Amino acid sequence: MAAGIAARPHRIEESVWDEALRLWEQTSPPEGCKVEIIEGIVTVAPPPESDHNDTADELQRLLYTAIPRDWGIYQTQGLTVPGKRGLYVPDLAVIPKKLLPRRQERQTADAAQLVVEITSSSNANHDRIEKLHGYAAAEVPLYLLLDPWHSGKPTATLYGEPKGGSYRVLASVAYGDELHLPEPFDVTIDTARFPVS
Repeated sequence: MAAGIAARPHRIEESVWDEALRLWEQTSPPEGCKVEIIEGIVTVAPPPESDHNDTADELQRLLYTAIPRDWGIYQTQGLTVPGKRGLYVPDLAVIPKKLLPRRQERQTADAAQLVVEITSSSNANHDRIEKLHGYAAAEVPLYLLLDPWHSGKPTATLYGEPKGGSYRVLASVAYGDELHLPEPFDVTIDTARFPVS
């Protein structure tokens, strides 16, 4: 009997994930909204504001000077983290093009060399907590959290060296200071270029 009880939660977890994926696939959000699965729950975030988009644009322009031609920077790429029951759509994901999925396949988060999340007032805790742990569990090498909503003091934090589902903080600076992305990027980000309302 104990074996039957132990097996049941696994089946429930699988069915929750499958149901969340089905709902995610069938969701037709308003234009510009982002649909993700966070901890097994389908979420819809409103379109980002101009400061958010300007920050993504500034960072993307810089990253293109540092990455190989056969890598891409993607703004709408869904990344699955099944162990965390997650399907995240980071603000930026740097992925070697040869690792992109074929039709009908989902992209696993571990293909990304860098993910970037830019917090909004409505989703900051998802980026700071659930996605931090999800990307670490998927062993994404670098996670850059740009947090203009951090306790009234905009902050950029670079996480790396994932191990056992956790990251080490590699650098954390207030907006206005510089932050260096290590190899394979080897580029310095001037956070003063990021707008703050």
